[in-house]
Amino acid sequence: MDLRRYEAIDLTRDGQILIASFDRPEQLNAINSAVHRELETLFVDADRDDDVKLVILTGKGRAFSAGGDLDWLLELNADPAASARAILGDRRIQSALLGMETPIIAKVNGAAVGLGCSLALFCDVVVAASHAIFSDPHVSVGLVAGDGGALLWPQLIGFARARRYLLTGESIKAGDAAAMGLITEAVDGDDLDDVVSAWAARLLAQPEHALRWTKASINAGLLVIANAVLDSAAGFENVTQIMPAHREKLEGMRASNRSRSSRRDAGGDQ
Repeated sequence: MDLRRYEAIDLTRDGQILIASFDRPEQLNAINSAVHRELETLFVDADRDDDVKLVILTGKGRAFSAGGDLDWLLELNADPAASARAILGDRRIQSALLGMETPIIAKVNGAAVGLGCSLALFCDVVVAASHAIFSDPHVSVGLVAGDGGALLWPQLIGFARARRYLLTGESIKAGDAAAMGLITEAVDGDDLDDVVSAWAARLLAQPEHALRWTKASINAGLLVIANAVLDSAAGFENVTQIMPAHREKLEGMRASNRSRSSRRDAGGDQ
């Protein structure tokens, strides 16, 4: 795997571990076109690399990922062809995550929202700092939860709870997410590095092929469901992604962000 091919996502090796970090800390690691395109190949490339025995996915700064970048989403709303291309990219990312045999740990250092939340939940082990939150607010911004939420949440926490959170966009604190089985565990932020390292060592200590093929067997059933759920959700999301209701929500968010920025510049929002 040629790490130099990747510029939007920071990749480093630590022995047998590949650490992939979202690297837009000032934007809370919001996913733009460049990051999205690299995600489409990252998990395939990592799984093909015989030297990579485990992947850790994380974010730099104070967030894991805030989801889709606002400016990029506005571009997609105005360009149906680009919207369709992005949705196809989502399906490639989902298929790669479900199909990879290499174990993957999500190290959630802060907010995991929208696509960022789905990417974390696709991972085999999800360890979050206690201050982190998980949220899939697709519906709240006029979108269908097509990047994984409609598949993953019902399987992890049941349909009743999934409906509550997906239909409202309500966020969940890491401790509550762990208690209901949405994630593996929540830990004190100061302990996050050590706990993730311990998980990595624990997985790497297992017989390699038994570990990889058990993971593949677990995901086999999920793949059967995914073929129905994700194709439907992706198609619906593609339509909502270019609808006026979505643009209205995005423009409202942009205006709100500008207002907060102006208050901070004026010294009124400490």
